[in-house]
Amino acid sequence: DIKKAYRKLAIKYHPDKNQGDATAEASFKEAAEAYAVLNDESKRTQYDQFGHAGMQGAGGGGYSGFGGGGMSMEDIFSQFGDIFGGHFGGFGDIFGGGGRRGGQQNRGSDLKIQLKLTLEEIASGASKKLKVRRWESCESCSGSGAERGSELRTCPTCQGAGEIRQVQRSILGQFVNVRPCTTCGGSGRIPGVKCKACDGEGRIKGTANINVNIPPGVTSGNYITMRGEGNAPQQGVHKGDLIVLIEEAEHEIFIRDGDDILLEVEISIPQAVLGDQVEIPTLSGKVNMKIPSGIQSGKMLRLRNKGIPRLNSHYIGDQIIKIQVKTPEKLSKQERELFEQLAQLHGHGSKGSGLFRKIKSVL
Repeated sequence: DIKKAYRKLAIKYHPDKNQGDATAEASFKEAAEAYAVLNDESKRTQYDQFGHAGMQGAGGGGYSGFGGGGMSMEDIFSQFGDIFGGHFGGFGDIFGGGGRRGGQQNRGSDLKIQLKLTLEEIASGASKKLKVRRWESCESCSGSGAERGSELRTCPTCQGAGEIRQVQRSILGQFVNVRPCTTCGGSGRIPGVKCKACDGEGRIKGTANINVNIPPGVTSGNYITMRGEGNAPQQGVHKGDLIVLIEEAEHEIFIRDGDDILLEVEISIPQAVLGDQVEIPTLSGKVNMKIPSGIQSGKMLRLRNKGIPRLNSHYIGDQIIKIQVKTPEKLSKQERELFEQLAQLHGHGSKGSGLFRKIKSVL
């Protein structure tokens, strides 16, 4: 089954599980392309006849090796969407961007960054300022790469195509390998006189401060696509996108369970027996909670609407309190005497008419 096979591959080579592993990322992208081809009869026919080059121009931006103007990371997450029922293992643009971005010639590459959020920030939503290192369009030449007054001319390497094609023939048919032209960076043009500021690149390295608003209820694997906030292309104007991947930080006392929050609370034996009013921490501050008398260790109590808001919904989860009755390891003399009196009342002490006396009378 195609979906099962590629679901396994997608999980195995997921970028979050293989951070910094270029080989895994390449395998992840290849799996996305293969899945797209095998699930589209026309693309499959093209691929059988012409190989990888047969995919050029298919489906908007095409599948040009996932570089430059090819498949972005957002495209890949979207491609796997139907395998995972709409969200790739929790991945999904939280603003429902969906769809694929229209192809733009010589578009800059996408940037991907991870943003770690606390449970408190996830519950309330957050506004973050991101400092991003990226390629910026050169202001001196307006991104053309040419010195002012100098014209752009056709790239002699690719003859203006922006790509290099290598044709291989065999008894099985014709196969064409396509790669971006390294001379012009895929633009198809080169400057007559290179811009001194960027050395003809059309872009320079820079730093940008970008504000991103995170709505309540996100989870690890959700992502936000910020259009046009990625890298500027070589000799071009259309920037790529910035993809912000959400990561949930581990909390000191809370555990998230979907929309609910779990918390263990220790109480003393007297509190368990008599009941009490205790102060409980929540994601939005401390609240008072009633402990009923006679509560047992392991009992679950619930604080309504003190959990995580569900993304794009009015529903709010609960905070689940698991009670743990703590047995004291050390007792003062007075405490021991009180417990011994209590034990005698229940027939469990070494003095009195409890089990101990019954066993002794048998001996």
